[in-house]
Amino acid sequence: MSPRTPEETFRRLLELLSAKDMDAVAELWAENGTAEFPFAEGASPRRLTGREAVRDYLAGYPDLMDVRAIPTLTVRHTDQPDTVVVEFTARGRTVATDEPYQLDYITVLTTHQGLITRYRDYWNPLAVASAAGTLPELLDSLRSRATR
Repeated sequence: MSPRTPEETFRRLLELLSAKDMDAVAELWAENGTAEFPFAEGASPRRLTGREAVRDYLAGYPDLMDVRAIPTLTVRHTDQPDTVVVEFTARGRTVATDEPYQLDYITVLTTHQGLITRYRDYWNPLAVASAAGTLPELLDSLRSRATR
């Protein structure tokens, strides 16, 4: 059987995310693959290196966000066969507040032999903090950083 394409790997990631199987999501990463979050703010990391770092990062995700649907998904193929750009929307509920949320993402995914070698996730930190109920803390953090 041939390795999954980048699109197949991403679609599998979303299936596992919806099933709340974070260990299986982490297993999609190459041993030294990276996850990057260029717009991360506050306590959120900007970069994770290695499958185990990704596993640790994802471990508590189902306790924060309950992803219930991915209503929109567009995969754009690039001139590099190992890389795709994915636009998608996630809908669900914030576990702590039981409030609904909807977040839009753009992800650039690079794979090798079906495993993620680089995952760049461009999400809106204000929307994530709002959904998680931590917007006041994030705004305070940004204000204090701006006054330094």
